[in-house]
Amino acid sequence: MSSTSTVRESGRPARTTSPIGSIAADKGAGSYGAAKAAVASWNVDLARQVGARGITANIVSPGYIADTEFFRDKLTAERRAALLDAAMTKRAGAPADIAATVRFLASPGARQITGQTVAVNGGEWTTR
Repeated sequence: MSSTSTVRESGRPARTTSPIGSIAADKGAGSYGAAKAAVASWNVDLARQVGARGITANIVSPGYIADTEFFRDKLTAERRAALLDAAMTKRAGAPADIAATVRFLASPGARQITGQTVAVNGGEWTTR
């Protein structure tokens, strides 16, 4: 996982790779949640290290995203319905939702957003 990459003259990353977080870190999902919480803590330290160079470090933390290898579309109808019901939007996210968030975070408009975990989960788990 690369944390820094080529930087344009504007100071924004030309290429970024973002760690993927999980709302499991906040929900207490055992060792998986603990590992994701550690990534979030590491991200804050990384943001401090690279911020003065105009580089931002953020985590994208998706909720239920359909059509991905993570869920492999093998959820029972009951589990899928529970995940959809937990989201305020009452729909599954799509890979394009995550891509659009990462695209924004790599844009000049997000140059003051760093050290954050950005939830893309339809409101299933809210932040301040």
